[in-house]
Amino acid sequence: MDILDRLAKSKFRSRFKLRAKELEYIKEKGLDTIHSHAYDFIRDRVAPAEPANDGKQTPMRGHPVFIAQHATATCCRGCIEKWHKFPQHRELTQTEQEYLVSIIMKWIKRQINSTNVL
Repeated sequence: MDILDRLAKSKFRSRFKLRAKELEYIKEKGLDTIHSHAYDFIRDRVAPAEPANDGKQTPMRGHPVFIAQHATATCCRGCIEKWHKFPQHRELTQTEQEYLVSIIMKWIKRQINSTNVL
């Protein structure tokens, strides 16, 4: 089963949706920029071995990638370990970071497709 399908079965994860404000932001910035933001957030906020404020570093709103991170369990090292099996307390590899960004972007694209906005 696809990770996004498994996450969609989680009552907590499935409640996250992109609203009109976030969809408009994506439309305005473009998916390449959103991808760049996702990469920056993963690299800077969750990839270090001991991220600052781990478990609290990803806001629940304010950017489409933040919402996607909660929906895809890429928001903190505890969620990443539970859902994606990447151990805590060691730096994420480049490949692991790229995988997490790909999951975020796949979720965002599904959200866009389900709303027919873009």
